[in-house]
Amino acid sequence: MQRREFSFSAASAAVASLGGIALPTLAQAQARAFKDGADYLTLDKPAPTEVPAGQVEVVEFFWYSCPHCNAFEPTLEAWIKQAPKDVTVRRVPVAFRPDFEPQQRLFYVLEAMGKVEELHKKVFYAIHVEKLALNTADSVAAWAEKQGLDKAKFVEMYNSFTVTTKARKATQLQDIYKVDGVPALGIAGRYYTSATLSQNMARALQVTDYLITQSRTKK
Repeated sequence: MQRREFSFSAASAAVASLGGIALPTLAQAQARAFKDGADYLTLDKPAPTEVPAGQVEVVEFFWYSCPHCNAFEPTLEAWIKQAPKDVTVRRVPVAFRPDFEPQQRLFYVLEAMGKVEELHKKVFYAIHVEKLALNTADSVAAWAEKQGLDKAKFVEMYNSFTVTTKARKATQLQDIYKVDGVPALGIAGRYYTSATLSQNMARALQVTDYLITQSRTKK
């Protein structure tokens, strides 16, 4: 979903049919000639990462209300299960506009409460299947309560310094990577790819495998 008009090109929309596409392998990625400036971008200045030495960080930039992010989620999960042990995936909710912030904060509250694994997919389901907006502080708190979370604790965490800081850093990171649409991927604080660059998100994961290898050789 593009930052300006919040829609991908027809080619990018192919992510909706990812269920029938085989997951990319490292061998496939290495066999392709991916080009800087075409299939991916190298950042002018490295972005901060949150992994220890020896680990390669992959950042998924997403927005819960983005239909392409919703379609990409199962494929990303399958890719994560196959990822090498030295790869750590971090999800970063974007906020292109102020009205994105409630969902951004929702993710970080779920993270702080240890509920991402349980409820992350349910947020997508609530928005894209049940057609809930979940775009205000009140609506996300009400939804969280229906999932069995303590509403008072949720609201307290939603407004906490910790969540406020994480949301601010997420927006700063999207700006450092120059994210222009979602879903998109940042690799090792050095590289950026997306459906727009890679043609579709299945191919973006092949590019990511390639860039993971590149980042190891450049350490």
